[in-house]
Amino acid sequence: MATTNSSTFKIILGSSSMARRQILAEMGYEFTVMIADIDEKEIRREKPEDLVMALAEAKADAILSRLQHTSQFEEDAHATLLITADTVVVYEGIIREKPSSKEEAREFIKGYSGGQAAVVGSVLVTNLKTGKRRGGWERAEIEEAVTLNAAGGLMLEHPLTSPFVEAVVGTTDTVMGLPKALTEKVILEAL
Repeated sequence: MATTNSSTFKIILGSSSMARRQILAEMGYEFTVMIADIDEKEIRREKPEDLVMALAEAKADAILSRLQHTSQFEEDAHATLLITADTVVVYEGIIREKPSSKEEAREFIKGYSGGQAAVVGSVLVTNLKTGKRRGGWERAEIEEAVTLNAAGGLMLEHPLTSPFVEAVVGTTDTVMGLPKALTEKVILEAL
């Protein structure tokens, strides 16, 4: 539930993720959606925490650039917060993003059996009125999980996956791509 008064600011969710939309709505926020048009594979970092933050920043920069060159951004008395995020899976020390093909997804899934994966997710909030930017990352551990169409081929909320999840150490919203507590924290910091 939203602990901040969202009538004093507007939110733009910079994500095509249905899970992120669902989580932000569950938190009690109303928002519009814009999608960053970036090539995520062009951005590389060695550490997963650095990668998810760099990707969230690149998404924010791309959307900011588009807003500045269109009439979609109107100045008004209320702050507008842009929320961007990214998630990767770390399995046996290797960073896994969205599978690039069905074959790669199948290989990811085969490899998870009996193993443990970590999900690292970031949230970045940019105050479009002040330029203030605040963000952070969280990590969750998953034991025994399998799926398609998500970072590392893991989609915790998928009905075919949930029977195979033995435990999540951390929060499920982190695994799904938008950690609620971290999102609230950085929204307050960005205001």
